[in-house]
Amino acid sequence: MVSTGAVLAAGLATGLAMAAAPAAAAPGRTPGAAPYLRPEPPVRLVLPRPTGHHAIGTAALRLTDRSRRDPWVPAQPVRELMVQLWYPARSAAAPSSPGLPRAPWMTAEAAKVFQKTGYLLDGYVTLPVTHARGSAPADTRAGRRPVILYSHGHGQHRASSTSLVEDLVSHGYVVVTIDHTYDAGQVEFPGGRVETYAMPPLGDEDDDPVVGKAVDVRVTDTRFVLEELSRIVRSRRSGGQLLPHGLADVLDMSRVAMFGHSLGGATAAAAMASGVPLRAGANLDGALFGPVVDSGLRRPFLLMSEDADSNPSWAKAWPHLRGWRRNLRLTGTRHFSYTDYETFMPQAAERLGATEEQLAEFIGPLDEARAIDIQRRFLRAYFDLHLRHQPARILDGPSAHYPEMRFIG
Repeated sequence: MVSTGAVLAAGLATGLAMAAAPAAAAPGRTPGAAPYLRPEPPVRLVLPRPTGHHAIGTAALRLTDRSRRDPWVPAQPVRELMVQLWYPARSAAAPSSPGLPRAPWMTAEAAKVFQKTGYLLDGYVTLPVTHARGSAPADTRAGRRPVILYSHGHGQHRASSTSLVEDLVSHGYVVVTIDHTYDAGQVEFPGGRVETYAMPPLGDEDDDPVVGKAVDVRVTDTRFVLEELSRIVRSRRSGGQLLPHGLADVLDMSRVAMFGHSLGGATAAAAMASGVPLRAGANLDGALFGPVVDSGLRRPFLLMSEDADSNPSWAKAWPHLRGWRRNLRLTGTRHFSYTDYETFMPQAAERLGATEEQLAEFIGPLDEARAIDIQRRFLRAYFDLHLRHQPARILDGPSAHYPEMRFIG
């Protein structure tokens, strides 16, 4: 659940390795010459449409924590982060935002790095655009809105669960996605500079000090991001960076929660345990690390897992979760079902040469549209309950409408 590379390798290894490998030598072609791609055009990936009625705007910000050196690259005298704010926006048809383009899923230079590794290779797939308009004016008519932070999995990136992020925003939330530099696979800063993964190798032990350090670093990142967001609300600016019109007026820093996938879920729990002012947290299939396992939490916490009973840290922490709690298991899913791989891999499977069996090993046999719909509904119901005090009946117990969701404990 921590090592992205290991999970990926265990999933679609055989079929996708064949797809990504150099083609066999054609007649008259020298073996070992430069490989060529199959002649089919790349598949253009598409994100699922958000289900809410709000238009979406987005803006990326560079944040610099001058109080600490970078913990992974000591030559860096300050800790630099990129965050992306996703917020309800004025309609794209409004006179104040005519013709604003839809923002890319990943910025251009970061995408070049991303598509050189893994399975979504350049030449096989074209990365999608989002449903958000870059720098669109914020919709201020409803006043301030709850803020939700998102932390990605180890080796992943801030766009990893955009399908979930966009849906929350379409229902009126502001979501802030964090790139944890050098823990993320790639982070692009203004000007096109890209910083890539630079953590030491991970060990196999549950108390691996590198993982413990990573969680601590991420918690400090989270605290700093919240401080910067509060400063933005007070000053209406962010270190000289231009904010979209009205954005500072829609952030309600008194109603803040957090969710994350894998190590990002562990980050949400650890941040709450360390006193970061979060009203609620959600962990999407991430093992728990550090003091929170034994000390627990007194605030609401949601655990939502893949279809497996393989996380001893959850069982150990469960009795110590003294606030509102749920442990949910989504039947027919795997670890990366809680990321955009859930929607991307079925679109790309044929082009990559993956079989249905290999695809099921990677994201599970549950239909991808159904998996995403259930994740969105339960996550939104959870935040509606704890940030808006709205009833959330689907969280009360098993339902005939969602038989795939099991309530554990």
